[in-house]
Amino acid sequence: MTSLLSRRPLGALLLLTVAALAMQSRVACAAETPKEELLWPADHAANQGEKPAAPDSLDWSVQVANSPTLTYFLPEKEKRNGTAMVICPGGAYVGLAMQKEGHEVAEWCREHGIVGVVLRYRCGGGKNLAPVPLQDVQQAIRTVRAHAKELGVDPNKIGVCGFSAGGHLASTAATMFDDGDAKSSDPIAQQSSRPDFAVLVYPVITLVGDAAHRGSRANLLGGEASEELAEEWSTDRRVTDKTPPTFLVHATDDDGVVPKNSILFYEALRANKVPAEMHIYEVGGHGFGMLRDKRPADLWPNELEAWLKARGITP
Repeated sequence: MTSLLSRRPLGALLLLTVAALAMQSRVACAAETPKEELLWPADHAANQGEKPAAPDSLDWSVQVANSPTLTYFLPEKEKRNGTAMVICPGGAYVGLAMQKEGHEVAEWCREHGIVGVVLRYRCGGGKNLAPVPLQDVQQAIRTVRAHAKELGVDPNKIGVCGFSAGGHLASTAATMFDDGDAKSSDPIAQQSSRPDFAVLVYPVITLVGDAAHRGSRANLLGGEASEELAEEWSTDRRVTDKTPPTFLVHATDDDGVVPKNSILFYEALRANKVPAEMHIYEVGGHGFGMLRDKRPADLWPNELEAWLKARGITP
């Protein structure tokens, strides 16, 4: 018996073939679409009673972030090189520059075989004061490490990257970590929160003295924070020989977060014999992001790529 398919006109068969190919293309694209997930379980106290964050702007930021999430930018499986990077956008701890300092960075990671994971961390003051953002970045690192196998990631090649106040947050992750709770029944809680490398781009580091970024200090610690508390959260004072290798980027003409911040952290790394590389460009200002122009400061990801390879973090 002749099948129904064999009796269809050639034109119909061509249409069916085109439709099938289009469907396959849509499926492939869907597989590459970044996936956003809640950072904490839906019933976790961190999410109870919170309103969803406002939609992010392509130009600037989510003004207040209440519901922490992770957004995964996955390279094609055959292109993954075993490295992952948790990305912390900046915004003075009052908002998040999700596009310029989050999604664009994750896309660069994906193009280079790195799993880019954008962290929407809680900020905006109020109940989101320290240590809430630190708890979020620690949970993010633990989560990626717990799911390393399914992500195609080496659990010993999970880094953290941050910009401006997000750079401060990334530096807290690099200096304030723990080994996890081996006795916990939660496989995420069992994981270490220590990143294996850190990338700090025009980071806020100190919250005291003339180099402090007062806005980030007030939004993280509260307007009436003591000098003692500010010193405790100045991460150049928290560096030890256990701090991971770190790559720093800044611009001399940055009047928003002065380059002394990166210099203080670099000096602390060197004093503790931690591998470190720092690039301070003549021109760039603050918030230059990545690959937006042809100035040397805009091309810092090329230097990062070389550093990652030299350290064996990427092949």
